Amino acid sequence: MQTNPRGYRFSGLIAMLGMVALLIGFIVMLLLPGNRYAAWGILALGILLLATAFIIDFRQVSRALTGRRGMFGASTTVMASIFIGIILFANAISIGNYHRFDVTGVSQFTLTSKTKDILINLETPVEAVCFFVPNDPNGTASYATSLLNEYENYTDKLSVRTVDPDEHPDQARQYGMDTLYALYQAYGITDYQTVVFESEEYQRMVSSPEIMAEAEHAFTSAILEITGTVQKKVYFLTGHGEADISSNYSYARESLRDNLYQVGTLDLIVTPRMPDDCAALVIAGAQESLSSSELDIINQYLDEDGRVLILANPNPPQEIRQLLSLWGLRIEDGLVVDESSYVAPNKQSPRVPRTKNAFGLPEDVYFPEATAILPEETAADSTIILVPVAYTSSNSWLEKNYVPDTESVFDEGIDVKGPLALAVLASTPIIDESGEQIGEKIHLIVIGDSDFASNQHFNNVSNGDFFISAINSLTMGKELVSIERKVLPFRRLVVGPEAERFINFSSIGLLPLLVLVIGGIVWWRRR
Repeated sequence: MQTNPRGYRFSGLIAMLGMVALLIGFIVMLLLPGNRYAAWGILALGILLLATAFIIDFRQVSRALTGRRGMFGASTTVMASIFIGIILFANAISIGNYHRFDVTGVSQFTLTSKTKDILINLETPVEAVCFFVPNDPNGTASYATSLLNEYENYTDKLSVRTVDPDEHPDQARQYGMDTLYALYQAYGITDYQTVVFESEEYQRMVSSPEIMAEAEHAFTSAILEITGTVQKKVYFLTGHGEADISSNYSYARESLRDNLYQVGTLDLIVTPRMPDDCAALVIAGAQESLSSSELDIINQYLDEDGRVLILANPNPPQEIRQLLSLWGLRIEDGLVVDESSYVAPNKQSPRVPRTKNAFGLPEDVYFPEATAILPEETAADSTIILVPVAYTSSNSWLEKNYVPDTESVFDEGIDVKGPLALAVLASTPIIDESGEQIGEKIHLIVIGDSDFASNQHFNNVSNGDFFISAINSLTMGKELVSIERKVLPFRRLVVGPEAERFINFSSIGLLPLLVLVIGGIVWWRRR
């Protein structure tokens, strides 16, 4: 049977045009998603051209498909189509069910659970205007962009816009970027990347140094600030030899800030009243006596639903003992010694395992030279509920006559036998209209040591978590936000001349050489 070469060439040309149309359609769909209708039109034209070529030269195509080579090609096509179909089906499922794995050293592309909760419950529209200049030596802009993209995955109330301040100086001046960049130059800062968070009423600028030092903490704090979320404030009492939050308690202060608390100091002699924004008062290791007026202010604050955390060292001032006695607690002179669980070699530094603390912390907590919190024989208020939140083993005691650098021995009738409470929580019942108890309200937490939260011990085991858990328990009832501080690391790859030469040559010639070797092996085997 003779074939029509002209008709065959004509159908081949139509088929080729159809394949080109399909290729162009796919390219338009991938690169120009806004022109989706045009892409579908080009794809439909390609399919129509291929169908026309098939109809024109049906016999030739049928003979090619039913032959040996055609059958082999058809089976290969079917297998490839099934494989592509499986891939497409898996990707379709992954659109609604996906999980990212962040393998960076500080999990810099993973949001904390509290940030996710804030974004999910965000009601006020927020716009993040990113003023990014092209020169980004530290990768700040790329990291900030990735982090904001992750923020957008959890809320539709956040919109992100990128502006080049060099190309749009009018917008830079509108947001005060010109003043900020002048300040950068004055301090020798060369990384000008800045993000401005803006709501209808407020605006908050996060500069490049903040992004580098605070990362997610800075962004979430800015969103909370411009949406009017009230941050609770923790005050540290001063004026009686307490721990200084600017020096030996600076880690505790920063950890509170990471949990989006505001932190301040309070001198009741200078300011003889409790501030209205006080979420909790911390008395950290007072060494000197409190005045009667100060004690009255603190007692009145507790009576009016105030929250107080007392870190009482051994042998505290008498006023601290008086305050605790009103809550059915007392502190006797002496140090706690625990022979079963302690930080070697000091038996006077009891170590509390996670099974003996009520906060459910993952690691142990230890208290250097702690005292015991004991119950009063007769409480002033019978409704007060006392719960130990950290306690020692049964092989412990309160050493009344402790002498440094000597072996402590339990003296029957003098020392107090353990287990002993090292931290106690005092609360009162919450009664509903029917007279039934529906919960408890925490007013006071007393810990028999203040050094455990100092800089020397704060980051060891779960000491810092224990301190923050105590604050969180006291301020329970209002929404708390806990955000991990993530610092964007700058890592430079340092290579020698030989390594640099290998990287250059291998990047240019390694892949082509591999292709040639594989091609040579295939040719030799088929020869």
